[in-house]
Amino acid sequence: MNDGDTLDLAPETAPAEVEKSGFWGKLKKGLFMTHTEFLDRLDAAVEGRSVMDEEMMEHLEEILIGTDVGVETALEVIDSVKERVRGFEARDVLKLREMLVDEMAVLLLDAPQPVVRTDQPTVTLVVGVNGVGKTTSVAKLARWSQERGERVVMAAADTFRAAAVEQLSLWGERLDVDVIKQAAGADPAAVVFDALQAAKARQADHVIVDTAGRLHNKEHLMEELSKIKRVVDREAASWQRRTLLVLDATTGQNAISQAREFTRVVEVDGVLLAKIDGTAKGGMAVAVARDLRLPVIFLGVGETADDLIEFRPREFAKALLG
Repeated sequence: MNDGDTLDLAPETAPAEVEKSGFWGKLKKGLFMTHTEFLDRLDAAVEGRSVMDEEMMEHLEEILIGTDVGVETALEVIDSVKERVRGFEARDVLKLREMLVDEMAVLLLDAPQPVVRTDQPTVTLVVGVNGVGKTTSVAKLARWSQERGERVVMAAADTFRAAAVEQLSLWGERLDVDVIKQAAGADPAAVVFDALQAAKARQADHVIVDTAGRLHNKEHLMEELSKIKRVVDREAASWQRRTLLVLDATTGQNAISQAREFTRVVEVDGVLLAKIDGTAKGGMAVAVARDLRLPVIFLGVGETADDLIEFRPREFAKALLG
């Protein structure tokens, strides 16, 4: 899905303003279904009321749960809002939305943020179950790095699925990015070794590794990822390393359960929330931060390689709530 926004920009428009316009366009389009439904239900909840009473708070709690933030998160947000609404009229919807944005932003910002360094190459392991958009997310990350002037190498280490290797190879051709691969069924750690050697030879800045997603076989997955990490530790000891978990935003609370299972198998630094493209509820980003203590790093907001944006907690909360 393309951004679709046509911007009539004057020559003096600052680059930061252009970037922000693109960010907002993609984010609002991705969360369109959520914030439209939220606003409609919020208007219905306050209609005919003169004060923000307990019954209205219960309605608001149900509305929040409907955005996929989760029951416990919704309760926490409502409890915080209750302390602030005394004296406000129910029809002051704008003020109520501002309070909700504040509370959600606090929860999103509370998750520990990974330290990012720009003075050394990076290895990013991309993990997630099959079907969440993991391989496409690898390609989007590659494009994101390219836009920052980085030289990228992608490693097709999901050797269990021949289709994943083929898909990543096609993305490599489209993006003009080197893809290091071996035959189907090869040792994933060997693919990563080759990718790191290639990256060193080509003076690459970023190696992005597509890994297998066989969560149903935890022991095998843990062993596989452990071997990959040992290779990275040995061959890229001075490089920055991170592990991103890809979650499908359209699966709502099921994705939270999935993430919880993955964090028991592998240490995760952050989340890439895929498929924020008009059908996802979006609120699960708040549940990821609050329940799992994992920061959302990126959002996939469409189907093209350019449809990846960095996560900005407050802007996300504002877009989520209309």
